[in-house]
Amino acid sequence: MRPRRTPLTQTKAATVVAWVAAVVLVALGATACAGGGAPTATAPIGRAPAPTGSAAVRAFPVSGLPDYQLGGPYAPPAGVTIVERDSTAHPAAGTYSICYVNGFQTQPDETDAWLSDHPDAVLRDDDGEPVSDPGWPDEVLLDTTTAAKRAEVVGVLRRDVARCADRGFDAVEYDNLDSWTRSGKRLTRADNLALASALVRLGHEHGLAVGQKNTPQLGTSGRTATGFDFVVAEECVQYQECGAYTAAYGDRVLDVEYADTLDRSWSSVCAMRDRPPMTILRDRDLVTPDDDAYVFEHC
Repeated sequence: MRPRRTPLTQTKAATVVAWVAAVVLVALGATACAGGGAPTATAPIGRAPAPTGSAAVRAFPVSGLPDYQLGGPYAPPAGVTIVERDSTAHPAAGTYSICYVNGFQTQPDETDAWLSDHPDAVLRDDDGEPVSDPGWPDEVLLDTTTAAKRAEVVGVLRRDVARCADRGFDAVEYDNLDSWTRSGKRLTRADNLALASALVRLGHEHGLAVGQKNTPQLGTSGRTATGFDFVVAEECVQYQECGAYTAAYGDRVLDVEYADTLDRSWSSVCAMRDRPPMTILRDRDLVTPDDDAYVFEHC
């Protein structure tokens, strides 16, 4: 449930060029390809494809004021209409509520349980040791390399997703979709997206809209091929990645900027015409309002 910065900043110049090219192709009506596979049909920009498996899914809003409360739940500020909280919390009454689930890595307090109860679902190095996230060493990567391992991960996460639905959340977002970029080439994009597709189906089966987390390099394929309904992005303004998301999801983009790294004034962010309308500023640790470090700003 920690905030993180995951897009490929080290090769930003190259990837931005690729994303711009992808956006141009989408605007011209080109088809999108997932992982180099067969072309897939592209739905109109700004409209998410109809979720499969459940007619009860409540669509993610195209407007509203979001808050990102992963550091602990609190009464939403005045005017807030969309709230994301951890799966261990309850949804904020009267809001469109998103449930956070760590879908591709372990939560720090659950790592031991994964290692003891589901050792085969944890990614291992050549010596058989669990592979940790370099930026968050108390989280270990889950193994997506085979259908059997992916099915085991889905089986474990089914409990969390069911809890999200039972408590009244409207949507779920699975963090660390791009764990393959931190796996030392042990995981592949294709295998992670195979798990993502299964997790999307799981969310839809429980009547939840499903959000893509970060991973701008997917272009439109996260929506058209994997089936995500919206996206939760971190620092897309800071890293000039917002266009990769809005080209795929239109206004169904929730962007969280962080006060400790934003290199421009908040007023200048609000003045940007190409930022996602639902962009907010939070403190890095996402603390509650009774903490002196708390930051919450919106345009």
